[in-house]
Amino acid sequence: MSTLNETHDSALTSWVASANSGDTDFPIQNLPFASFRRRNSSETFRGGVAIGDQILDLAAANNSGLFDGLAADALKAAAEPRLNRFMSLGAEAWSALRLALSRGLRSGSEQQAALQGCLIAQADAEYDLPCTIGDYTDFYTSVHHATRVGSLFRPDNPLLPNYKWIPIGYHGRASSIGVSGQQFPRPLGQTRAPDAAEPSFGPCKRLDYELEVGIFIGAGNALGEPVGIDSAEDHVFGICLFNDWSARDIQAWEYQPLGPFLSKNFASTISPWIVTMEALAPYRSAFSRPAEDPQPLPYLSSETNSREGGLDIQLECLLQTEQMRTRGEAPTRLSRSSFRHSYWTVAQMVAHHTVNGCNLQPGDLLGSGTQSGPEHEEAGSLLELTVGGKQPISLPNGETRTFLEDGDAVVMRGFCAKPGAARIGFGEVVGTVLTARV
Repeated sequence: MSTLNETHDSALTSWVASANSGDTDFPIQNLPFASFRRRNSSETFRGGVAIGDQILDLAAANNSGLFDGLAADALKAAAEPRLNRFMSLGAEAWSALRLALSRGLRSGSEQQAALQGCLIAQADAEYDLPCTIGDYTDFYTSVHHATRVGSLFRPDNPLLPNYKWIPIGYHGRASSIGVSGQQFPRPLGQTRAPDAAEPSFGPCKRLDYELEVGIFIGAGNALGEPVGIDSAEDHVFGICLFNDWSARDIQAWEYQPLGPFLSKNFASTISPWIVTMEALAPYRSAFSRPAEDPQPLPYLSSETNSREGGLDIQLECLLQTEQMRTRGEAPTRLSRSSFRHSYWTVAQMVAHHTVNGCNLQPGDLLGSGTQSGPEHEEAGSLLELTVGGKQPISLPNGETRTFLEDGDAVVMRGFCAKPGAARIGFGEVVGTVLTARV
């Protein structure tokens, strides 16, 4: 796991003034990566690093010739249109570039004059997927979400027998994952009403969001070679925000016996910025289980994972209806939660995913599953907030929702903050539901 170093010093400031505001997601202690270009241009996408309200163009920085050694090699890879090759270089290269960028962007840096010409305002940028996502696996790591959802369908036995023993997951569809700003039509599919003799076909009526984090794999592992829990995070590049949209009525009809299919593969949306595991080092938290719960099997347990396997990432979900947007009204918050409530850690997800010899590759994405906290208002989906659609929620403008309607935009944000450390954030992920194509 990443350790604290000079890049985490909360006293560091940047010559990019907007990085020093105290409430920015992107102070110099963060330095997340994305793939971007100028908005409405025909430029090639390339790697960038967020600093305040600016982007450091890594292709331009690479052409400056300012860096040398391992940092220069890493910069050349990070400047490419997709970050996969940079991700494949491993933690030593990621850290070397992060340190070089931190020193170059600090107040008083001798590289300021050269790097100033490499900045582009985030307001003038558009984003692509940060990397080619070869494979995508969605986990189910919130015991609070699993219990609430299970209680809707199995009131006497909400959690299946395996839940507290094994990180549950399924393989999803990578081709329909898009970057923030994604718009998609309401999905079509088969559903069957409880009192119907046979299914019907048409637009989804119970469309939902899922508040998740996305975990990007960096250096992979060879086929047949499991990754041990204490080396698992050496294979993790960083974390983004992730909205894994769900068609609940389609899901209810199709999910047995093989799990989600058309209910989950029509769209998933990620934030453009990947916050590195090194940047998240100050926000580690202990991982433990209630004494009465089964304790993880040896391959899912270690002293290091127990001491600092958790991550305290604050998450929130907001909704902006079409009516709100037309009237110029800001999105309204639906819920808040934290990734610290996860029943399984990032390292446990990676260790379990590979224990059978499965080979992960640079750019593979793991979804955390819906991140819900113990309280009702910490629910990470409308399915939970409305108790399966039985209790509509009221919005400040007088509208109500049980599930998402056409024109609704869902906004998710995340940040980390603690005394003695700089606040860092993830930006936001936004997705909008369009009318079904019938």
